[in-house]
Amino acid sequence: MARLLSRKDRSKRVHRRSRHKVLGSPERPRLCVFRSLKHTYAQLVDDSAGRTLASASTLNLGGVRFPNGGNVAAAREVGKAIAQKALAMGVEQVVFDRNGHLYHGRVKAVAEAAREAGLKF
Repeated sequence: MARLLSRKDRSKRVHRRSRHKVLGSPERPRLCVFRSLKHTYAQLVDDSAGRTLASASTLNLGGVRFPNGGNVAAAREVGKAIAQKALAMGVEQVVFDRNGHLYHGRVKAVAEAAREAGLKF
């Protein structure tokens, strides 16, 4: 009999499966998006060195305070911020990692805002 997985376990399984295909390098780092109930986070990760190159979240948007950090407008600002940091470092191309979440809502907003700000993926 098949064992039913919780939503968290299914998400971890999808994330593990996608991480076999998505790898970041110094020239093309991985743009990893994480969303919690209250906030949205984005990181540029170099998997070959195992370090984070840049990060942005609704917690540290340079003085901009969102009363509700878990909405699409705040996610757009995170996408713009991570793209500006990447371009300042000389990174123009990234690999997008949706972290097991559907490409919808806040995850999609981060990706579209980063594209509009100049990142290519």
